[in-house]
Parts: sequence; structure tokens; C-alpha cells
Amino acid sequence: MREAHPLEQTVGMEYYVSDSDGIGGQLRQSPDDFRVRELEAFETEPADADSGAYPHLVVRATLYDWDTNDFASALSDRLGISRERVSWAGTKDKRAVTTQLFSIEGVGPAAVPDIGDADIEVVGRAGRPVLFGDLAGNAFEITVRGVERPDAADDSTEDLRAFAGIAGDGGSGGRATGDQSDNDDEPTIAVPNYFGQQRFGSRRPITHEVGLAIVRDDWEGAVMAYLGNPNEREPEATQTARAYVEETRDWAGALERFPRALGYERALCHSLADAGGETPEAFRAALETLPTNLQTLFVNAAQSYVFNRILSERLERGLPFDRPVAGDVVCFADTDAPEGLALPDTDRTQRVTEARVETVERHCERGRAFVTAPLVGTETDLADGDPGDIERTVLGAVGVEPADFSLPGEFDSTGTRRAIQVRTTVGVERAGDDAVQFGLSLPKGSYATVLLREYLKCDPTDL
Repeated sequence: MREAHPLEQTVGMEYYVSDSDGIGGQLRQSPDDFRVRELEAFETEPADADSGAYPHLVVRATLYDWDTNDFASALSDRLGISRERVSWAGTKDKRAVTTQLFSIEGVGPAAVPDIGDADIEVVGRAGRPVLFGDLAGNAFEITVRGVERPDAADDSTEDLRAFAGIAGDGGSGGRATGDQSDNDDEPTIAVPNYFGQQRFGSRRPITHEVGLAIVRDDWEGAVMAYLGNPNEREPEATQTARAYVEETRDWAGALERFPRALGYERALCHSLADAGGETPEAFRAALETLPTNLQTLFVNAAQSYVFNRILSERLERGLPFDRPVAGDVVCFADTDAPEGLALPDTDRTQRVTEARVETVERHCERGRAFVTAPLVGTETDLADGDPGDIERTVLGAVGVEPADFSLPGEFDSTGTRRAIQVRTTVGVERAGDDAVQFGLSLPKGSYATVLLREYLKCDPTDL
């Protein structure tokens, strides 16, 4: 187990579980190098179905180098409707080619516009919008270029097979998991189910700091975490604007200094300039001018940071990830998941007693159950035993508790649980002297970059 990159440690990812050297290299030298296709789990009616009963038009968009939020804004602008009438199942990486579902409320197929670098196909109509999580997973085709040590990929694969409980020497049973095969061409591997760097901001990881301030009822601190905190990885003009905010609290002046591309920062400054005062209500109102999904993301990032810290603490204490110990809470597999995809169903959980450890371990071996940790919210019940001690220790260190997530509007969260390990089969192939290709599928909510970081061991901004 190796220490992670310092930037990853700031978001709770303290370790790599593979001890091997990384292959080096960089992702996304071109958007074509990172291709993502949703594994869809959303049913529709035909496109000519009654729009009264089925008011949401569902489209499948293949986007070339588009930020998901930016595309939704462009789509709503072209249609002349509120952006809140456009919805989707999962936010994808910008510098990529992504294929995903969107729903648009109150429009017909003929109204769908042409948008540059986007191929939009009408799928049908639905009685409700596509919502976050309305997919089973994602399939990835990823090329890493500028690779320095391509042969090191094999060593990483063996380490990750061992973490999955499928060590080449049979160290943990030599077993496959669920419907996932284990062979030399596409072995089954596993990694800690960390939230990836992009959850927090790849170059400036602060969304969890905003969220933690909100959870602590510090609305001013939340705004300043978002507007201030200049980072050397940002353009100089942006750093200057953030420093100006911290030094002056001159919202009108900051509005003039923030580049127009930073629309959310400008929206906060505009709201505060109009408020004419610095009260908790004014700071909260400013945050509520942001898109609702971004408001939710702040609190989700705080939950994700705590989750990452819990996983790192579990690694440090040497507790297993592929099987439970007494006190763990497990969830069971979604029986409706696409074939070959191990999809946890966190609505079906069970606390593991000492008497049930061996029984539940067999379920985990077969991919029918998964050890979980909390995404903390108001309805979170913490684990018992050593896992519960880890959860309470991390919450104490961060300075939050489940009741703190009782928040106004879009910031409120009841919480859930999440599998602590993600398994997949992976195909790894050389693609020239300095390129390696990866093919894999992951359940919804899991990050390809979290798996690839184990292979590259590079600066997170290269992922």
C-alpha cells in the first residue's frame, strides 16, 4: 500500500492499494481518448405518445468535449426554456466523448435543435424526467498516452486482482465475483470505491469545503470557499480575482474581475452586490441562485469527502474490503442489473453480526453482497464494532454529525450507504510504443479515474 499523491490526500484518498510503479502517461490528450457510454436503465414510450401523459421528451446525446451542465444550458437556451426543465442521469467528464440520456420537459421531437459537437437522437417520451442515478452504469474505452513504463500495467493488475480476492497465487480464494469472469485477457480486479478527484474539482478541489461549511451552518464560509481560495493551478486572472474577493469583499469590483467564463462565481458576486449587506441570509440567498444540481453537489461532495476518509482509515487499519467483519453493514446486488455488471442496491442493507459473518462472506464472494460505508445524512445509522469506530472517528475529526445534514431546500440530505469496493473485468492492451488502452464497465457512481490512478500513479490533473 503506497501513499497517494498530495492533491488526492486533500480529498480523503490517502493510499493506492497497488504497490507497483505506475505506467505514467496522461488521459484525454484528445477527447477521443476517453469515451463513455451510459448503460441505460430508463424506460420510455414512443416519441409520438401523448404529451399530456408523457410530458418529458427523452433524447440520447453523444457529446464531444462538452461539460454536461454547459450542454444542458445550451440546450435550454436554444429551446427558449428554463434550464431546470432539462435533466440527466449522471454528470460526465468534459474532455471526452460521452453518450448519455437527457429529458426535456414540455417540448416535441421537432423542436430538438442542432448543437455543435453534439449528436442528438430522440429516444421517446416519459412520464417523469430522467433523474440522477437513472442508469445502471457506464462503459469506458480509454487510451492513455505518453506512457513511460507500459509493462508496469501487468504488475498493477496482479495487485488489483489480489485486492479483489483473486490473487494469482490463490491468496484469498482465487475466486471470480458474481457474473464477472477471471481470465488473463480480462481479469477481474477491484479498487476502493473512492470518489474521484473530479467530484471535488480536479485543479481546485474545494466543493467539499463549500459543502462542509454549509453543513456547519456557515453560509459566509461556504461562499468564501467558492469565491476565494486562489489556486496556483488556475489562470493568473482567476487567481487575482479570488485574491481580490478575500482582501476586499467588494462584490461589484469582483464581478468586474472574474472572467466571464466563471459564470457561477459571477452569479454569487452579483447576488451579494444586489443584497447590499453581509448577512447569513444574503450569503445563503447567493448560493441558492446557483443551479439546483450544483447546490446539491456541494453537500454531496462533503459526504464524499467523509466517505473517502472512512475508506482510507479502513485501509490503514487493515480491515478487508472484499468481505465483511462483525459490525459491518452490507447491501445486496440489484437483480435487475445488466448481465455482467455487479450493481449494489443500497436500499437493501443488513447489519452483520458475529454469527452471520461467514454466511455474508459467501454472498460477497459470489458478488451478491457488498460491504458499505455511509454517505452521511440525517437518517444515517452508523455501523457497529471496528467499522463503526472508524465511521465515528472520521466524523469526529471532520466535525460533523448526521443531524447536521438537516438543511434548507436543495442542501438537505437524508444520506445513504455506498459499496466500499468496486470490481470489474478490465481489458488492457498496448496501443503503440507509448500508449495503453483500457476497456471496462463500472456501476453508476463509480469513477474510471479511481481505477486508472492505480495504473498511472500520476498527478491527478493528468487523469
